[in-house]
Amino acid sequence: MKILILTGKFNMGHWSVAQSLKQELLLSGHDDIVEVEDVVTYAVPGMDRAVYKLFQVFVTCTPGLYNVFYRLTEKGTGDLLPVHARPFLQGTEELLAERRPDVVIATHPLCAQLVARCKKRGSYGGVLLTCVTDITGHGEWLCKECDGYLVGAEAVRDAFVARGVDPSHIAVTGIPVRREFKEPAPCAAGGEKRLLIMGGGQGLLPRDDDFYAALNALPNVKTTLITGGNRRLFERLAGKYPNIRVLGYTPEVYAYMRRSDLVLSKPGGATTFEAIFSATPMLAWEPFWEQERRNAAFLVREGMGRVAGKEKEECLAALKDLLTDPAALSGMRERMKALRARLDDRGLEELMGQLTEERMYA
Repeated sequence: MKILILTGKFNMGHWSVAQSLKQELLLSGHDDIVEVEDVVTYAVPGMDRAVYKLFQVFVTCTPGLYNVFYRLTEKGTGDLLPVHARPFLQGTEELLAERRPDVVIATHPLCAQLVARCKKRGSYGGVLLTCVTDITGHGEWLCKECDGYLVGAEAVRDAFVARGVDPSHIAVTGIPVRREFKEPAPCAAGGEKRLLIMGGGQGLLPRDDDFYAALNALPNVKTTLITGGNRRLFERLAGKYPNIRVLGYTPEVYAYMRRSDLVLSKPGGATTFEAIFSATPMLAWEPFWEQERRNAAFLVREGMGRVAGKEKEECLAALKDLLTDPAALSGMRERMKALRARLDDRGLEELMGQLTEERMYA
């Protein structure tokens, strides 16, 4: 079977989920051919960096406008191809004709919308499976031509069923993460608490030195700070504080997360489920993008995390409260493990097989 995973680097979470899906499929023991493709890079080669830069400027500089648009379009569907997606349609058709996949898995709504339009036009006749990468039932993920969905939580499944999706075509798998996040965590060391702070791929972290000085002064706390692509912050902080270890980009986030008592991070969909599968309680930076607000609300509702205030003092107070409350941390870990036990570990493989068989006999 040939499987094409279509994604976009609008943020690194979509790319991360695509790579996790590829790993899971390759480790499943089948002789599948699995490829990951960035639809923007393929469709408009040479212009992808400009497209992504424009998107980042829009969501970063006008988050309020972005959130209003997100809420206004929530009850719609992805069946009407947005104007901004149309330049990518021809490239998507060419990609599908070149690779001839039996199954396409989309990890971004744009990818799902493009492939759905190809199915509607008759230029693609295989299975379209959409992997929803946030805890949201937003209509941008829904297309009549989509055959099935992988979702992160029962609430997303229920929202899709309420809008007419066949429940047998939805698998509640959690948002896919690399298998390393699912391995047993090492035994906790006595005494010290281990705090992990991440700012995502762009290293969106506080700039105030007073914040890091206060972190360094937390008693019995050792902090690992992953600055990602923020090279300037890395160079400013590396080696400055004895209780803070500073890292730039690392492919081994799973190792640091699994041995931490608490992670402070943006509540992106992939990061949220990396914490859940690692059973690492999460304190979320107060989010400003609507999707991340819903991810954070999910963490709080399920008792697996809390949200830190925007101000430095509020964030530090939230950190202190959790790091000095072993009962709260233990309860969060147990609820994460309970949620993980409810997820369908074989949902991807079984749903893909079911949909492929249905397609053959349709």
